[in-house]
Amino acid sequence: MNLAMLKPGEHGKITKIGAIGPLRRRLMDMGVLVGEKVKVEKIAPLGDPIEVTIKNYNLSLRKKEAEGISVEAIK
Repeated sequence: MNLAMLKPGEHGKITKIGAIGPLRRRLMDMGVLVGEKVKVEKIAPLGDPIEVTIKNYNLSLRKKEAEGISVEAIK
């Protein structure tokens, strides 16, 4: 399952970051790391961007970026 598949209000734990190159570095600099808990706050009406909370701060990601982040759903 990837981050883009979570619905608003759902939580997940990052298991893998599939991005490569500068995008991977940028995501890691923003705190998107394996093992971090993430919560989807809201999704724009057309599905892009997706606003998430990681480490108590909000982050907006494009849907394509979120699809490259594997997560495990947490209840």
